[in-house]
Amino acid sequence: MTSDGTFYYVMELLSGRDLESLVRNFGPLPPGRVIHLIRQICSSLAEAHALGLIHRDIKPANIYLCRVGLEYDFAKVLDFGLVKRESQHGQTTVNGEAVVAGTPGYMAPEVIVGQTDIDRRVDVYALGCLAYFLLTGERVFCGSNQMSMLIQHVQAQPMPPSHRSELEIPPEVDELVMACLRREPSERPANAGALLEMANTCKTHDVWDQTKAKKWWEAHLPDLAAPAMQNQEATV
Repeated sequence: MTSDGTFYYVMELLSGRDLESLVRNFGPLPPGRVIHLIRQICSSLAEAHALGLIHRDIKPANIYLCRVGLEYDFAKVLDFGLVKRESQHGQTTVNGEAVVAGTPGYMAPEVIVGQTDIDRRVDVYALGCLAYFLLTGERVFCGSNQMSMLIQHVQAQPMPPSHRSELEIPPEVDELVMACLRREPSERPANAGALLEMANTCKTHDVWDQTKAKKWWEAHLPDLAAPAMQNQEATV
């Protein structure tokens, strides 16, 4: 708050694109790049999970892909507006209004059916949906309306991403995604840290590195690829 009582807040200026618009504009990402991003997202989310926090709205629009200094494809997890704290027993109780909070294409079955004792595995399910979208350019389930999509999350068996992509998706990547999308929470990785361990051992033929990332940014986002000169005029 300023000295005259005006409220304000400071936000980091991000240089890049959210993953929703990135895929919509440039198409599905190769498996190596997806795993590179999932590792970063899991690392960030694991910190929240270690503090007992559940994000509850992981989706492509809430992940921002940045250039930070000379590093490209730096993923940031945004929008903790629906965050809830777990109880001491590793679960959180939500009220009726919060049960339906979130984004239909990324909501875990237990949230949709109104279970009140949700835990960090709802974020793991959403991460599976996120990876699925990055790999295929499509939601796990598609419907004519939101209710149809929600019903499918509860009742239908998802198709492996490799069956819906023209890109070659290794079996290990398929297995990681499908592990996140298991209907029963007890069958999923327990939290983002456990998923990070899976992602760290997941091998792909197309390893993504800074050289590839820099070339991609220069080709597709040239205005954002080069470091900007700040405060070029100096005061003497």
